[in-house]
Amino acid sequence: MSSKAPPSQTTVPTPAPSARSLPAAEYDFFKVVQGYLDQAAKVINLAPHVATILSQPKNEIIVNFPVKMDNGEVRLFKGYRVQHNNLLGPFKGGIRYAAMVTLDEVKALATMMTWKGSLMGLPYGGGKGGIKFDPRSVSPGELQRITRRFTHALGENIGPEYDIPAPDMGTNSQTMAWMMDTYSNMVGSNQKQSVKGVVTGKPVASGGTLGRTKATGQGMVHCLTEWAKDRGFSLEGSTMIVQGFGNVGSHFGVLLSKLGVSTIAVGDHSGYLYNPEGFNAHKLQDYVAQHGSIGGYPGGKSISREEFWAMKCDICAPSALENQIGASEAQAIQAKVIVEGANGPTTPEGERVLLERGVDILPDVLANSGGVTVSYYEWVQNKRSESWSLEEVDERLEKAMKRVYRDVDNFSRQHKVDRRIASYALALQRIESVYKEREIFP
Repeated sequence: MSSKAPPSQTTVPTPAPSARSLPAAEYDFFKVVQGYLDQAAKVINLAPHVATILSQPKNEIIVNFPVKMDNGEVRLFKGYRVQHNNLLGPFKGGIRYAAMVTLDEVKALATMMTWKGSLMGLPYGGGKGGIKFDPRSVSPGELQRITRRFTHALGENIGPEYDIPAPDMGTNSQTMAWMMDTYSNMVGSNQKQSVKGVVTGKPVASGGTLGRTKATGQGMVHCLTEWAKDRGFSLEGSTMIVQGFGNVGSHFGVLLSKLGVSTIAVGDHSGYLYNPEGFNAHKLQDYVAQHGSIGGYPGGKSISREEFWAMKCDICAPSALENQIGASEAQAIQAKVIVEGANGPTTPEGERVLLERGVDILPDVLANSGGVTVSYYEWVQNKRSESWSLEEVDERLEKAMKRVYRDVDNFSRQHKVDRRIASYALALQRIESVYKEREIFP
């Protein structure tokens, strides 16, 4: 363990090497996120001492823990939990299971969670964690043992009033149920019922909330509908391409299908598919849930990655990984708007190209904040021993997303910056005000 009319978008991120010309190991995601912070700090004249504090995470935790596999072999796994900032409230953020998880990636994602919580007005700081392995390569029993040992290794570094994990790539509600159960068995018997809020994204029967599974996609929909209303753009009859058809991308596709949006191309780690008539989003979602990817789905024609990004459409929803839309992809994209379901899917150079071409971007820090917002609702319900209806959760989320969208849009217009920098600036303003009020502990 260790330590309206389109808003003016004249300020763009500083160009960086194209994501497609850099191997993932050389793409410094944390540096990219810090670059956005630096730009936003200049816009609001952020106090230098606040920028210094926010430039690095508060804690970087690395644990190596053994797990006995089904064949009797003992494997050592490496897990991370980065706690960026907890000025506004407990650290909050997902746990991802993926073979490419790195400390730099987790640092970047934890930092973004700080901005998301602040932007949405939540009493949360930012955190993120993960284990470096492919969850598809182990059995269900091994997956459970890995999760429980990781939770035990983290120990008191998590807790319902300190650091609250949630699902992310490669994890789900079952993962959270295992984490909660393990943690509850690490505290005294008189505390077992009071620690359900140690994680969010749990199954509803185990203390989760209705509406959590679709929350990130639902928040993206609210941002898109506000964007469409401002431009007099009709979603009915429009087309979309989606990269990543997991929890986020699939729910976004299903929800938009009810508004008349046709998903004509999809892609993930297994390849890319095209259907000019539009995919049945529900059936594709069910297929991916059963098979783990779109690979082998019979309802589409196989296309290349290059053909996918160049597909003529109205909406593009990158909902897989960071570092996906570099300069070449940005030049090829023919969409009117990018809705970022993933964290950091667009590189600074890619964003510069898109904005220069007049393509609107609804940035990750705003567009995919529905997940952490409904996680907050779950946490509140756990603390109050309440259970809200789906209608109440949906209503609260819609109001929150549309309010913050308006705040970002207004800031973007007033300060003549793009929405990403506007989002960062608004988040920083709230954090800065609290640091100024509380000052620095000697």
